[in-house]
Amino acid sequence: MVIPFLSLYIGSFGNYSDVYVQNWAGWVFLVTFIAAFIFSPIWGRVGDKYGRKKLLIFFALGIGVSVFLMGFATNVWQLFILRLLMGVFTGFIPMSQALIATQTPKNVAGKVLGTLQTGSITGSLMGPLLGGALADIFGFSTTFKWVSITIILSALIVLFGVHERRFEYATDQEHKAYTRKEVLMHIVKHPILLVVMLVSALVQIAHFSVQPILSLYVGEIHGTANIAFFSGIAFSAAGVGNLLMSRKWGKLGDQYGYIKFLIVLLFMAGIVYLPGAFVNSIWQLVIVRFLLGVSIGGIIPLRIAYIRHEAPLSMQGEVLGYNTSLRFLGNIIGPALGGLIAGFYGISTVFYFTSGLLILSGAFLLLAWYKHEYAGNKEHTLSS
Repeated sequence: MVIPFLSLYIGSFGNYSDVYVQNWAGWVFLVTFIAAFIFSPIWGRVGDKYGRKKLLIFFALGIGVSVFLMGFATNVWQLFILRLLMGVFTGFIPMSQALIATQTPKNVAGKVLGTLQTGSITGSLMGPLLGGALADIFGFSTTFKWVSITIILSALIVLFGVHERRFEYATDQEHKAYTRKEVLMHIVKHPILLVVMLVSALVQIAHFSVQPILSLYVGEIHGTANIAFFSGIAFSAAGVGNLLMSRKWGKLGDQYGYIKFLIVLLFMAGIVYLPGAFVNSIWQLVIVRFLLGVSIGGIIPLRIAYIRHEAPLSMQGEVLGYNTSLRFLGNIIGPALGGLIAGFYGISTVFYFTSGLLILSGAFLLLAWYKHEYAGNKEHTLSS
Protein backbone atom coordinates (compact mmCIF):
# COMPACT_ATOMS: atom_id res chain seq x y z
CA MET A 1 0.00 0.00 0.00
CA VAL A 2 2.84 2.45 0.73
CA ILE A 3 5.23 1.60 -2.13
CA PRO A 4 3.52 3.82 -4.78
CA PHE A 5 3.96 7.03 -2.76
CA LEU A 6 7.18 6.29 -0.84
CA SER A 7 9.25 8.62 -3.05
CA LEU A 8 6.51 11.29 -2.91
CA TYR A 9 6.53 11.05 0.90
CA ILE A 10 10.30 11.66 0.92
CA GLY A 11 9.79 14.66 -1.36
CA SER A 12 7.26 16.11 1.10
CA PHE A 13 9.96 16.43 3.81
CA GLY A 14 11.59 19.40 2.08
CA ASN A 15 12.49 21.12 -1.17
CA TYR A 16 14.82 18.42 -2.52
CA SER A 17 16.14 17.77 -6.03
CA ASP A 18 14.77 14.84 -8.07
CA VAL A 19 18.14 13.05 -7.86
CA TYR A 20 18.16 13.34 -4.03
CA VAL A 21 14.62 11.95 -3.76
CA GLN A 22 15.32 9.09 -6.22
CA ASN A 23 18.53 8.07 -4.44
CA TRP A 24 16.89 8.06 -1.01
CA ALA A 25 13.79 6.29 -2.35
CA GLY A 26 16.09 3.49 -3.56
CA TRP A 27 17.83 3.18 -0.20
CA VAL A 28 14.61 3.40 1.82
CA PHE A 29 13.10 0.67 -0.38
CA LEU A 30 16.16 -1.62 -0.28
CA VAL A 31 16.99 -1.36 3.43
CA THR A 32 13.88 -3.41 4.32
CA PHE A 33 15.07 -6.28 2.10
CA ILE A 34 18.62 -6.07 3.48
CA ALA A 35 17.40 -6.38 7.08
CA ALA A 36 15.02 -9.20 6.10
CA PHE A 37 17.89 -11.01 4.33
CA ILE A 38 19.90 -10.99 7.57
CA PHE A 39 17.11 -11.90 9.98
CA SER A 40 15.08 -14.53 8.05
CA PRO A 41 17.18 -17.59 9.07
CA ILE A 42 17.31 -16.36 12.68
CA TRP A 43 13.51 -16.08 12.87
CA GLY A 44 13.15 -19.44 11.12
CA ARG A 45 15.23 -21.12 13.82
CA VAL A 46 13.28 -19.34 16.60
CA GLY A 47 10.02 -20.49 14.98
CA ASP A 48 11.19 -24.11 14.93
CA LYS A 49 11.99 -23.92 18.62
CA TYR A 50 9.15 -21.83 20.10
CA GLY A 51 6.31 -22.04 17.59
CA ARG A 52 5.38 -20.08 14.48
CA LYS A 53 2.03 -18.67 15.60
CA LYS A 54 3.70 -16.57 18.31
CA LEU A 55 6.19 -15.22 15.78
CA LEU A 56 3.42 -14.33 13.29
CA ILE A 57 1.74 -12.21 15.99
CA PHE A 58 5.11 -10.69 16.93
CA PHE A 59 5.87 -9.82 13.26
CA ALA A 60 2.46 -8.25 12.66
CA LEU A 61 2.76 -6.09 15.77
CA GLY A 62 6.35 -5.11 14.90
CA ILE A 63 5.46 -4.14 11.33
CA GLY A 64 2.27 -2.41 12.50
CA VAL A 65 4.13 -0.21 15.01
CA SER A 66 6.91 0.56 12.48
CA VAL A 67 4.42 1.63 9.80
CA PHE A 68 2.37 3.63 12.32
CA LEU A 69 5.46 5.62 13.34
CA MET A 70 6.31 6.27 9.66
CA GLY A 71 3.21 8.46 9.60
CA PHE A 72 4.96 10.77 12.09
CA ALA A 73 8.36 10.89 10.31
CA THR A 74 9.64 14.41 9.65
CA ASN A 75 12.86 13.63 7.77
CA VAL A 76 14.32 10.94 5.53
CA TRP A 77 16.60 9.48 8.23
CA GLN A 78 13.64 8.72 10.50
CA LEU A 79 11.87 6.99 7.59
CA PHE A 80 15.06 5.06 6.74
CA ILE A 81 15.46 3.78 10.32
CA LEU A 82 11.78 2.80 10.54
CA ARG A 83 12.00 0.92 7.20
CA LEU A 84 15.11 -0.83 8.57
CA LEU A 85 13.15 -1.78 11.71
CA MET A 86 10.28 -2.99 9.53
CA GLY A 87 12.75 -5.24 7.68
CA VAL A 88 13.72 -6.90 10.96
CA PHE A 89 10.06 -7.95 11.36
CA THR A 90 9.42 -8.70 7.67
CA GLY A 91 8.86 -12.40 8.04
CA PHE A 92 5.08 -12.67 8.19
CA ILE A 93 4.53 -14.26 4.76
CA PRO A 94 7.56 -16.65 4.89
CA MET A 95 6.65 -17.65 8.46
CA SER A 96 3.02 -18.25 7.44
CA GLN A 97 4.36 -20.47 4.63
CA ALA A 98 6.44 -22.40 7.19
CA LEU A 99 3.44 -22.70 9.54
CA ILE A 100 1.15 -24.00 6.80
CA ALA A 101 3.84 -26.33 5.42
CA THR A 102 4.37 -27.99 8.81
CA GLN A 103 0.61 -28.22 9.55
CA THR A 104 -0.27 -29.70 6.15
CA PRO A 105 0.02 -33.35 5.00
CA LYS A 106 2.88 -33.77 2.53
CA ASN A 107 0.64 -35.08 -0.27
CA VAL A 108 -1.38 -31.82 -0.53
CA ALA A 109 1.31 -29.30 0.48
CA GLY A 110 1.65 -27.87 -3.05
CA LYS A 111 -2.08 -27.19 -3.47
CA VAL A 112 -2.42 -25.61 -0.01
CA LEU A 113 0.69 -23.46 -0.43
CA GLY A 114 -0.55 -22.44 -3.88
CA THR A 115 -3.78 -21.27 -2.23
CA LEU A 116 -1.74 -19.22 0.26
CA GLN A 117 0.18 -17.72 -2.67
CA THR A 118 -3.09 -16.47 -4.19
CA GLY A 119 -3.69 -14.50 -0.95
CA SER A 120 -0.24 -12.93 -1.15
CA ILE A 121 -0.65 -12.03 -4.83
CA THR A 122 -4.13 -10.58 -4.26
CA GLY A 123 -2.62 -8.32 -1.60
CA SER A 124 0.19 -7.22 -3.91
CA LEU A 125 -2.36 -6.40 -6.65
CA MET A 126 -4.84 -4.55 -4.43
CA GLY A 127 -2.31 -2.87 -2.11
CA PRO A 128 -0.82 -0.29 -4.52
CA LEU A 129 -4.27 0.64 -5.88
CA LEU A 130 -5.81 1.03 -2.42
CA GLY A 131 -2.75 2.78 -0.97
CA GLY A 132 -2.60 5.27 -3.83
CA ALA A 133 -6.30 6.06 -3.52
CA LEU A 134 -6.10 6.55 0.26
CA ALA A 135 -3.02 8.80 -0.10
CA ASP A 136 -4.88 11.01 -2.59
CA ILE A 137 -7.93 11.27 -0.32
CA PHE A 138 -6.40 11.43 3.19
CA GLY A 139 -2.71 12.28 2.67
CA PHE A 140 0.46 10.26 3.24
CA SER A 141 0.64 10.38 7.05
CA THR A 142 -2.95 9.23 7.56
CA THR A 143 -2.49 6.39 5.05
CA PHE A 144 0.48 5.03 7.03
CA LYS A 145 -1.75 4.95 10.11
CA TRP A 146 -4.57 3.15 8.27
CA VAL A 147 -2.07 0.58 6.95
CA SER A 148 -0.77 -0.06 10.48
CA ILE A 149 -4.33 -0.77 11.69
CA THR A 150 -4.84 -3.43 8.97
CA ILE A 151 -1.54 -5.10 9.94
CA ILE A 152 -2.39 -5.12 13.66
CA LEU A 153 -5.77 -6.59 12.69
CA SER A 154 -3.80 -9.45 11.07
CA ALA A 155 -2.17 -10.12 14.45
CA LEU A 156 -5.61 -10.41 16.08
CA ILE A 157 -6.85 -12.76 13.33
CA VAL A 158 -3.84 -15.06 13.89
CA LEU A 159 -4.23 -14.84 17.69
CA PHE A 160 -7.87 -15.92 17.71
CA GLY A 161 -8.22 -17.75 14.38
CA VAL A 162 -5.15 -19.99 14.11
CA HIS A 163 -4.51 -23.18 16.07
CA GLU A 164 -0.94 -24.50 15.79
CA ARG A 165 -0.30 -28.17 16.47
CA ARG A 166 3.04 -28.25 18.27
CA PHE A 167 5.32 -31.26 18.10
CA GLU A 168 7.50 -32.54 20.90
CA TYR A 169 11.21 -33.00 20.32
CA ALA A 170 12.21 -36.66 20.10
CA THR A 171 15.08 -38.79 18.84
CA ASP A 172 13.64 -39.59 15.41
CA GLN A 173 14.83 -37.72 12.29
CA GLU A 174 11.59 -35.75 11.91
CA HIS A 175 11.38 -34.35 15.45
CA LYS A 176 14.92 -34.21 16.89
CA ALA A 177 16.55 -30.85 17.70
CA TYR A 178 19.13 -29.76 15.11
CA THR A 179 22.04 -27.36 15.53
CA ARG A 180 22.61 -24.61 12.96
CA LYS A 181 25.60 -26.56 11.59
CA GLU A 182 23.46 -29.71 11.20
CA VAL A 183 20.80 -27.73 9.30
CA LEU A 184 23.40 -26.30 6.91
CA MET A 185 24.98 -29.74 6.43
CA HIS A 186 21.54 -31.22 5.67
CA ILE A 187 21.10 -28.64 2.88
CA VAL A 188 24.60 -29.24 1.48
CA LYS A 189 24.17 -33.05 1.56
CA HIS A 190 20.94 -32.82 -0.48
CA PRO A 191 22.13 -31.35 -3.82
CA ILE A 192 18.65 -30.87 -5.31
CA LEU A 193 17.47 -29.05 -2.18
CA LEU A 194 20.55 -26.80 -2.37
CA VAL A 195 19.93 -26.06 -6.06
CA VAL A 196 16.23 -25.32 -5.43
CA MET A 197 17.27 -22.76 -2.80
CA LEU A 198 19.88 -21.17 -5.09
CA VAL A 199 17.28 -20.99 -7.85
CA SER A 200 15.16 -18.92 -5.42
CA ALA A 201 17.76 -16.14 -5.65
CA LEU A 202 18.19 -16.46 -9.43
CA VAL A 203 14.43 -16.27 -10.08
CA GLN A 204 14.11 -13.14 -7.92
CA ILE A 205 17.10 -11.52 -9.67
CA ALA A 206 15.47 -12.26 -13.03
CA HIS A 207 11.99 -11.13 -11.99
CA PHE A 208 13.08 -7.95 -10.19
CA SER A 209 15.62 -6.87 -12.83
CA VAL A 210 12.74 -5.61 -15.00
CA GLN A 211 10.67 -4.01 -12.22
CA PRO A 212 12.46 -0.64 -11.84
CA ILE A 213 12.62 0.07 -15.58
CA LEU A 214 9.19 -1.29 -16.62
CA SER A 215 7.53 2.15 -16.48
CA LEU A 216 10.32 3.58 -18.67
CA TYR A 217 9.82 0.73 -21.15
CA VAL A 218 6.09 1.43 -21.25
CA GLY A 219 6.95 5.06 -22.03
CA GLU A 220 9.25 3.96 -24.89
CA ILE A 221 6.69 1.75 -26.63
CA HIS A 222 3.47 3.59 -25.77
CA GLY A 223 4.42 7.23 -25.15
CA THR A 224 3.89 9.37 -22.07
CA ALA A 225 0.08 9.63 -22.29
CA ASN A 226 -1.48 8.00 -19.18
CA ILE A 227 1.86 6.33 -18.47
CA ALA A 228 1.06 5.64 -14.81
CA PHE A 229 -2.18 3.87 -15.75
CA PHE A 230 -0.64 1.69 -18.47
CA SER A 231 2.41 0.93 -16.31
CA GLY A 232 0.00 -0.25 -13.62
CA ILE A 233 -1.69 -2.58 -16.12
CA ALA A 234 1.70 -3.99 -17.20
CA PHE A 235 2.71 -4.55 -13.57
CA SER A 236 -0.62 -6.12 -12.64
CA ALA A 237 -0.75 -8.48 -15.64
CA ALA A 238 1.92 -10.74 -14.10
CA GLY A 239 0.01 -10.78 -10.82
CA VAL A 240 -3.23 -11.81 -12.56
CA GLY A 241 -1.50 -14.72 -14.32
CA ASN A 242 0.11 -15.68 -11.03
CA LEU A 243 -3.23 -15.54 -9.23
CA LEU A 244 -4.98 -17.75 -11.78
CA MET A 245 -2.41 -20.56 -11.81
CA SER A 246 -0.64 -20.77 -8.41
CA ARG A 247 -3.05 -23.28 -6.87
CA LYS A 248 -3.23 -25.34 -10.08
CA TRP A 249 0.56 -25.67 -10.33
CA GLY A 250 0.75 -26.65 -6.66
CA LYS A 251 -1.88 -29.37 -7.16
CA LEU A 252 -0.08 -30.75 -10.23
CA GLY A 253 3.17 -30.80 -8.25
CA ASP A 254 1.47 -32.85 -5.52
CA GLN A 255 0.38 -35.40 -8.13
CA TYR A 256 3.39 -35.67 -10.44
CA GLY A 257 6.43 -34.30 -8.60
CA TYR A 258 7.55 -30.83 -7.54
CA ILE A 259 10.93 -30.80 -9.24
CA LYS A 260 9.53 -31.87 -12.63
CA PHE A 261 7.10 -28.96 -12.67
CA LEU A 262 9.69 -26.53 -11.31
CA ILE A 263 11.93 -27.38 -14.27
CA VAL A 264 9.04 -26.98 -16.73
CA LEU A 265 7.99 -23.62 -15.24
CA LEU A 266 11.53 -22.22 -15.26
CA PHE A 267 11.98 -23.04 -18.96
CA MET A 268 8.48 -21.77 -19.70
CA ALA A 269 9.12 -18.47 -17.89
CA GLY A 270 12.39 -17.97 -19.77
CA ILE A 271 10.78 -18.67 -23.15
CA VAL A 272 7.71 -16.43 -22.66
CA TYR A 273 9.82 -13.51 -21.37
CA LEU A 274 12.09 -13.37 -24.44
CA PRO A 275 9.45 -11.75 -26.74
CA GLY A 276 9.36 -8.82 -24.28
CA ALA A 277 12.51 -7.51 -25.99
CA PHE A 278 10.67 -7.23 -29.35
CA VAL A 279 7.24 -5.85 -28.40
CA ASN A 280 6.10 -2.62 -30.07
CA SER A 281 2.76 -2.07 -28.31
CA ILE A 282 1.64 -1.93 -24.68
CA TRP A 283 -0.82 -4.81 -25.17
CA GLN A 284 1.90 -7.11 -26.47
CA LEU A 285 3.88 -6.31 -23.31
CA VAL A 286 0.80 -6.99 -21.15
CA ILE A 287 0.40 -10.44 -22.79
CA VAL A 288 4.09 -11.23 -22.16
CA ARG A 289 3.75 -10.14 -18.51
CA PHE A 290 0.57 -12.21 -18.10
CA LEU A 291 2.27 -15.36 -19.49
CA LEU A 292 5.23 -14.72 -17.20
CA GLY A 293 2.82 -14.58 -14.24
CA VAL A 294 1.22 -17.86 -15.33
CA SER A 295 4.61 -19.61 -15.37
CA ILE A 296 6.13 -17.96 -12.28
CA GLY A 297 2.90 -18.49 -10.32
CA GLY A 298 3.81 -22.04 -9.35
CA ILE A 299 7.49 -21.58 -8.58
CA ILE A 300 7.12 -20.32 -4.98
CA PRO A 301 4.57 -22.92 -3.73
CA LEU A 302 6.38 -25.77 -5.51
CA ARG A 303 9.72 -24.76 -3.95
CA ILE A 304 8.25 -24.60 -0.46
CA ALA A 305 6.35 -27.86 -0.91
CA TYR A 306 9.61 -29.54 -1.99
CA ILE A 307 11.38 -28.22 1.10
CA ARG A 308 8.43 -29.59 3.14
CA HIS A 309 9.27 -33.02 1.70
CA GLU A 310 13.05 -32.88 2.00
CA ALA A 311 13.63 -31.16 5.37
CA PRO A 312 12.72 -32.80 8.70
CA LEU A 313 9.80 -31.11 10.45
CA SER A 314 11.85 -29.66 13.30
CA MET A 315 14.23 -27.78 10.96
CA GLN A 316 11.81 -26.64 8.27
CA GLY A 317 11.44 -23.11 9.61
CA GLU A 318 15.19 -22.53 9.54
CA VAL A 319 15.57 -24.07 6.06
CA LEU A 320 12.72 -21.89 4.79
CA GLY A 321 14.44 -18.95 6.51
CA TYR A 322 17.59 -19.53 4.43
CA ASN A 323 15.41 -19.87 1.34
CA THR A 324 13.72 -16.56 2.17
CA SER A 325 17.11 -14.89 2.69
CA LEU A 326 18.17 -16.00 -0.78
CA ARG A 327 14.92 -14.60 -2.20
CA PHE A 328 15.54 -11.25 -0.50
CA LEU A 329 19.12 -11.29 -1.83
CA GLY A 330 17.62 -11.61 -5.31
CA ASN A 331 15.29 -8.69 -4.54
CA ILE A 332 18.34 -6.58 -3.69
CA ILE A 333 20.55 -7.60 -6.65
CA GLY A 334 17.81 -7.70 -9.34
CA PRO A 335 16.80 -4.01 -9.51
CA ALA A 336 20.40 -2.78 -9.33
CA LEU A 337 21.55 -5.20 -12.05
CA GLY A 338 18.54 -4.47 -14.27
CA GLY A 339 19.13 -0.73 -14.01
CA LEU A 340 22.83 -1.18 -14.80
CA ILE A 341 22.16 -3.33 -17.89
CA ALA A 342 19.43 -0.96 -19.12
CA GLY A 343 21.75 2.03 -18.64
CA PHE A 344 24.60 0.52 -20.67
CA TYR A 345 22.84 -1.60 -23.31
CA GLY A 346 19.18 -0.47 -23.44
CA ILE A 347 15.99 -1.67 -21.79
CA SER A 348 15.26 -4.48 -24.28
CA THR A 349 18.59 -6.10 -23.29
CA VAL A 350 17.22 -6.65 -19.77
CA PHE A 351 14.61 -9.02 -21.26
CA TYR A 352 17.40 -11.05 -22.95
CA PHE A 353 19.19 -11.23 -19.60
CA THR A 354 16.02 -12.18 -17.69
CA SER A 355 15.07 -14.87 -20.21
CA GLY A 356 18.59 -16.32 -20.22
CA LEU A 357 18.80 -16.39 -16.43
CA LEU A 358 15.46 -18.22 -16.08
CA ILE A 359 16.41 -20.79 -18.75
CA LEU A 360 19.82 -21.23 -17.10
CA SER A 361 18.07 -21.82 -13.75
CA GLY A 362 15.89 -24.48 -15.38
CA ALA A 363 18.92 -26.18 -16.95
CA PHE A 364 20.79 -26.02 -13.65
CA LEU A 365 17.90 -27.71 -11.81
CA LEU A 366 17.35 -30.25 -14.61
CA LEU A 367 21.00 -31.31 -14.43
CA ALA A 368 20.88 -31.67 -10.64
CA TRP A 369 17.61 -33.64 -10.78
CA TYR A 370 18.86 -35.96 -13.53
CA LYS A 371 22.16 -36.61 -11.79
CA HIS A 372 20.97 -37.04 -8.20
CA GLU A 373 17.39 -38.30 -8.47
CA TYR A 374 16.37 -39.59 -11.90
CA ALA A 375 19.58 -41.53 -12.60
CA GLY A 376 19.64 -42.90 -9.06
CA ASN A 377 16.02 -44.09 -9.25
CA LYS A 378 16.63 -45.68 -12.66
CA GLU A 379 19.69 -47.52 -11.36
CA HIS A 380 17.74 -48.70 -8.30
CA THR A 381 14.89 -49.98 -10.52
CA LEU A 382 17.29 -51.94 -12.76
CA SER A 383 19.13 -53.50 -9.81
CA SER A 384 15.91 -54.66 -8.16
